[in-house]
Amino acid sequence: MPSTQVALHVNGERHDLEIAPGDTLLSVLRGALGLTGAKEACGRGECGACTVLVDGVPVLSCVSLACLVRGDVTTVEGLANECRDLREAFADMGGFQCGFCTSGQIVRAAALLRSDLPTDRSEAERMVRYQISGNICRCTGYVGIVAAVKLAAEQQSKA
Repeated sequence: MPSTQVALHVNGERHDLEIAPGDTLLSVLRGALGLTGAKEACGRGECGACTVLVDGVPVLSCVSLACLVRGDVTTVEGLANECRDLREAFADMGGFQCGFCTSGQIVRAAALLRSDLPTDRSEAERMVRYQISGNICRCTGYVGIVAAVKLAAEQQSKA
């Protein structure tokens, strides 16, 4: 099988890699780079467990070809310091149970928290629910996830 050379910028580091043209970003992150935070659940871009950021925008890495990725990729590992309060809010509010979807939820929520949430509580909740609707969680029912994102947003606005 032919291979292609790519330069991926992941979590602030450049990686020069030789990959197959059909390799997904998720397979390269997990395999070649050992970054296992993003999970493969559906493999079809439907569940959000594989969510990463490309130039700050949430992307489903299981359906993104690595050779076509341009921009800075940020995984949940790359958000470890920035999202400490968000992770603590997830734990405090019961935002995860089995943890399989959590990395995708954290990445999606981090992108959301970088934008301005409405100050009106009900409008903020609607926006959070809408933004995370592409990330499926089969354990929590989303109540804890939404509460965690709102708590993190409130803490962020006070800082």
